[in-house]
Amino acid sequence: MTSATIEVHLVEDDLLSALRSDVLTGLTSSPKVLPPKWFYDARGSELFDQITRLPEYYPTRTESALLHRSAGEIAALAKPDILVELGSGSAEKTRTLLTALDSLRMFVPQDFSPAALEEAATAVKSEYPHLVVHGVVSDFTETLHNLPGGGSRMIAFLGGTIGNFAPDERAEFLSSIRAVLQPGEQLVLGAGLVIDESVLVPAYDDAAGVTAEFNRNVLRVINSRLGGNFDPDAFRHVARWDAQNNWIEMRLEATKAMTVRIEDLDLDVQFAAGEQMRTEISAKFTTDGLRSELATAGFETTHIWTDDLDRFALVLATAR
Repeated sequence: MTSATIEVHLVEDDLLSALRSDVLTGLTSSPKVLPPKWFYDARGSELFDQITRLPEYYPTRTESALLHRSAGEIAALAKPDILVELGSGSAEKTRTLLTALDSLRMFVPQDFSPAALEEAATAVKSEYPHLVVHGVVSDFTETLHNLPGGGSRMIAFLGGTIGNFAPDERAEFLSSIRAVLQPGEQLVLGAGLVIDESVLVPAYDDAAGVTAEFNRNVLRVINSRLGGNFDPDAFRHVARWDAQNNWIEMRLEATKAMTVRIEDLDLDVQFAAGEQMRTEISAKFTTDGLRSELATAGFETTHIWTDDLDRFALVLATAR
């Protein structure tokens, strides 16, 4: 069995440079903000895995069940040669598509973590030895042009991650996906739907406090990678529903006035007692809104599948 290949477009120095830039920009902004991708060191990934198994956190299990239910229909409507998954992580859910899409000859998992990508690519190659598995280490927001071509492609962007983009960022990202696809090539998009606040908020503020630890992990990443002296326990996890923007905001709230030193940036950051710093948005959608945003980006919506409670959607869209 030929092993999976890994193509690297993002090395450790690139990640460190991006972290420095994001932290410097975010902690000197008003209000302060940090991008959610920096939650994910080894500890952050472990915590998120725990989150996906919590009773309050419905998105992962809902999307997984929806994939199992709709994979056959997706396969009947689309017969790609190449499946590209952006932000693949373990590629666990993607196996449902890999099994259903019998036309596939290549799987291209993409992630910014080399270790996670190599593990996922090796596992997929072992389970699907007939597939060429070509991993790409990159930041999917910047290196879509590096994705392999040479056949009819389908790009999968699952997990509701599209909700982590603000509307203007989302429009730019969807347009950039369209720009690398040929007419007739496809996108499978997983997106959370707008539902009752009483269900949404606990999904991001669980009773066991796992999400709170996950949120505070971004501070530990800054401490370990940039010489910060954040006291994570001095920050309270906050999750709130913004009905005007249709998104959940996760924030960290300073429980006291403090000064934080970031040695690598030669930066001292002042926090007032009660000051909040946004660490993530998770936008939720309507099916009509998804169709509209995809149309603006140059896609025609082929089909939308939703679960029985209308909490999550899978969209198959075709590049015009």
